[in-house]
Amino acid sequence: MNYLNEDIDSLNEKLAQGTLSADKLAQDTIDNIKKTDDKLNAWITVQEDAKPASNLDFDQNKLAGIPIAIKDNIITDGVKTTAASHILDNYIPVYDATVIERLKKAQVTFVGKTNMDEFAMGSSTEHSYFGITHNPWNLDKVPGGSSGGSAVAVASGQVVAALGSDTGGSIRQPSAFNGIFGIKPTYGRVSRWGLIAFASSLDEIGVMSKRAKTSAQVLNVIAGSDDHDSTLSTRAVPDFTKYIGQDVKGMHVAVVKEYMAAVDGDMRAVLQEQIDALEKAGAIITEVSLPLTKYAVPDYYIIASSEASSNLQRFDGIRYGYRAQNTKNLLDVYVKSRSEGFGEEVKRRIMLGSFALSAGSYDRFFRQASKVRTLICDEFDKIFAENDVIVGPTTTTPAFGIGSEISDPIKMYNNDILTISANLAGIPAASVPAGLVDGMPVGLQIMAKRFDEGSIFQVADFIERTNKFYEKTPTGMED
Repeated sequence: MNYLNEDIDSLNEKLAQGTLSADKLAQDTIDNIKKTDDKLNAWITVQEDAKPASNLDFDQNKLAGIPIAIKDNIITDGVKTTAASHILDNYIPVYDATVIERLKKAQVTFVGKTNMDEFAMGSSTEHSYFGITHNPWNLDKVPGGSSGGSAVAVASGQVVAALGSDTGGSIRQPSAFNGIFGIKPTYGRVSRWGLIAFASSLDEIGVMSKRAKTSAQVLNVIAGSDDHDSTLSTRAVPDFTKYIGQDVKGMHVAVVKEYMAAVDGDMRAVLQEQIDALEKAGAIITEVSLPLTKYAVPDYYIIASSEASSNLQRFDGIRYGYRAQNTKNLLDVYVKSRSEGFGEEVKRRIMLGSFALSAGSYDRFFRQASKVRTLICDEFDKIFAENDVIVGPTTTTPAFGIGSEISDPIKMYNNDILTISANLAGIPAASVPAGLVDGMPVGLQIMAKRFDEGSIFQVADFIERTNKFYEKTPTGMED
């Protein structure tokens, strides 16, 4: 089974009519992953004995019997969950994340856990204890990160949809690099219970797929209130699929001049073509400014690293996970277990966060970063007072070469400059394929006001129907 020409509706129809069995679908999916993943390394764990749920109800559950991939920082009962780290390389949880519980109720078939940057810290999926993931459009290019494995599993046709997490762009950036649709919902829309924490005020679980409607169908299942997560909104979840196919006429679309200025002429032309299509269809286009964008990267990395240094204290070699050998005392256990168990990027961010939270630095760094975050939120609120969505590039470039930036952390961090503001503000954001530049996909980012994912799906679906990028297939795996 190759999913490049399938979506949830087409699979559900075949399963309901009996022309395809859920058992065969699961086995064919596993077989295709085993056949293709030696080139891609998109998976950490493949559940070769994956079986569909019993008594599948294809009428009530659109997702029934359909295999979906899960990023390996989302807890799954009885299935190894590593966060792509040596410190958790044999960790088997004893409970399910809330999103997994809900997918199980929807009778989804789970086929495994996808590769990622360790603890979701990275923009290229090169920071994984389990090796580098490769972009299916060009195997010498990165897939983006940290949800690179999930993006590649979808883009290469291994699965129809995947869950990812997004702390500063980790769903949208790899979606752009791989030519797929990826959405991070509003902070508080999807429960974080069971997501291995990186930065608790920024982390969000979202969906990646070839088509916007597929992501809408999955988001319908996983969104909603949860007693386990006190940051979650209790507001009702709409049917996101009702926004698919709607007209964009009359919608107010803001284009951020700082975002468009950040990309070169070829990318700008591809993106402008999509914006022109919106205007031709009756959308009202306005240029706007987000001047605080230049402060987003340092602001984000102070806040995210500070929260990471706190969240990762629990990995100490005592209760679970990797424990160093040949230690002499308790302090030795802590120091050696963390030094040997964490990768270089994780240690870098723990040290940065610990410094920002220290007594002599807290007011200078973390407190100031929190104030800037509030100002960024205010900027978005002013724009959304007059506009339905904001659009612009998802990334400043197409996918870059493997190994070309990993030795320069500052350059790597700046890859997130166009995505992290949405996390700081807690607003929903997505990337939809806009076209190709030098044979590699680029994405159009769409942002909306809090809890207005519907407008994102409306615009993204229009872009899909206009450019039909979903009909293109990755070229990097051709023999």
